[in-house]
Amino acid sequence: MSEIKYEAALAEIQSIVSKMENDELDVDQMSVQLKRAQELIKFCKEKLTKTDEEIKKILAEK
Repeated sequence: MSEIKYEAALAEIQSIVSKMENDELDVDQMSVQLKRAQELIKFCKEKLTKTDEEIKKILAEK
């Protein structure tokens, strides 16, 4: 995934969910959007885990 910020990824996930809830996606779009949402969720989880580890490391150094 190219340089994307956590907040942008989260906003895109929310947009996809909103479109799904409002039946704005046809079958073909839904498949593509679900795959994109999975990628974004994975990215967000990894970002949160990495940030958590960095914070713990910083706090441990004190």
